[in-house]
Amino acid sequence: MTRLGYGEEMRRWRVAKYREIDRLTNAAGSNLSRTVITAGSKAEGLTCYYESERDHLFLLKNVISLEAGINLYSIPDDLQVYRMDTHVYPGHCRLLLERQTSRFHKIIHNALCDNGNGDVLLSSSLFLDEFSSQPLLTGQREVVPHKCVGPSLPQTILGCVHTDNVPALRCLCPSVLHRWAARPRHWPSPVIVKKVVTLGAILTPVGFKGSEFKHMEWRINFNSGEAELVSNLNDTQAKVYVLLKMIIKDIIKPTNKEITSYILKNIVLWQVERNPQTRFSAYSLLHWLHDGLRELRTAIAKKYMPYYMIPERNLMEACGINNKLHRKWVADITDMLEEGPGVILRLEKIRKAIVGSPEPMLWYSKKRMELEMLCLEQEKRMSEYRYKNEMLNSSDFMLNSLRFRHGEVLMEVRQRMIQEGCSVNDLHDIAVAMLM
Repeated sequence: MTRLGYGEEMRRWRVAKYREIDRLTNAAGSNLSRTVITAGSKAEGLTCYYESERDHLFLLKNVISLEAGINLYSIPDDLQVYRMDTHVYPGHCRLLLERQTSRFHKIIHNALCDNGNGDVLLSSSLFLDEFSSQPLLTGQREVVPHKCVGPSLPQTILGCVHTDNVPALRCLCPSVLHRWAARPRHWPSPVIVKKVVTLGAILTPVGFKGSEFKHMEWRINFNSGEAELVSNLNDTQAKVYVLLKMIIKDIIKPTNKEITSYILKNIVLWQVERNPQTRFSAYSLLHWLHDGLRELRTAIAKKYMPYYMIPERNLMEACGINNKLHRKWVADITDMLEEGPGVILRLEKIRKAIVGSPEPMLWYSKKRMELEMLCLEQEKRMSEYRYKNEMLNSSDFMLNSLRFRHGEVLMEVRQRMIQEGCSVNDLHDIAVAMLM
C-alpha cells in the first residue's frame, strides 16, 4: 500500500502541501468575503491528485452562529450573529437572526425568512440556491457546473479535476466539543483533543433527510477537527480506512451514497478511540480490517452508526437502504469476513500490486509519486503568484523546472509503456491515468 501512495510519509506530505496552498489562496483573497478550506480525503492526505473529487469549504466571513448560553456582547460588533436552535434532529439546528449589521452578504439577506412568530430564520435551501448562483473564482476557463448534491455544488475543471464546493458558516458550540473532549479514551492524546476543540465547528446548508422542515435546518460539522484526527492516525489505522473505502468502491458499489466514506471514517475513529494504540501495528492490519468490516455489517444490519463527534446523531438514519440492498450487503460482508485475508485480492489496485512484477511496480510507483509531487508543487507555485498579486511569469525558473520535469516523467512512462506493448501517445491521458 505504501508503493501505491498510501504510506505515512506521502500522506503527511500531501496534508502539508494542501494546507500551504490553502494558506496562500486565502492570503491572496484576503479582501474576498470567504475563506477557502480544503476538506475531505485531500485534506487527510489519503488520495492521489485525481483519485477523488476535491472538497472545498467556502467559509463566509463576518457571520457567526452561537449556541444557547453564549453572551452576544462577547462577539465583535462587525459580525452578523445567528442563534442556534437545536430542538431538531441531533447534530442539526435552525438559525435565528439575533444581530444584523450594516454590512451583510447578499446571499444571506436573500435567504432570510419570517416564521410568523416575529423571528427571522436563515433558510438553508434558499441560502444554497443563492450561493449556487454566484460565480466561484476558480481561475480556470473550462468549468462545468453540475447539479447540487446535498450541500455540495459539484464542478469539473478542465475535464479532469472534480470539485465539491460547500458553503459554510462559522459556528461556536463549545458545549458540544467539550462533551466530546470529556469522553474516556485511548486516543487521541490530550494535546490533540485540545487542538480539535480549538479548531471549532461550522454549519453547512443541509437539513436532516427525514425532517419535514429540512429546508430550514443546518448541519453541524467539524471538518478541520476531523482532518486533524485523521492526520494523527498511525500508518496501520490510515491503511484500514483506505482499504475499507476500496471495498465500498470495488465490491459493495452503492449507487446513491447509501454508504459513504464518511461512515467508514467514523468506524475507524471509534475503533481507534476504544482500543490501546499498541494493538495497531503492521502485523495487525488484517485483524483491524476485519473488525471494521464487522462494524460496517452491524451498522447496515441495525441501520445505526453514531457520529463520532455527536453520538446522538445516527449517520444511518434515513440513509435510503432498502430491504433488498440491506440483505445483499450484509451477505456480501459476511462472505468477505469468511474469505479471510484473501478479500484484499478482490481490490483491483491491491491485486495488481501483489501479482505484478516487483521491479516494474517499484519503478512505476516512484514515477507516480514524483508526478503527484510535481503537480502539487506547481499548484503551490501558482498560488504564490496569486498571493503576491503578480502576473504568472512565463520565465519563472522554478515553475519552468517543475513543468520540464513533469514532462520528462510522462515521456519516460510513455516510452516504457511502448516497450511493453502499449500504444498510448497522449501525455495528458497518461498523467490522468497515473494520478487516479
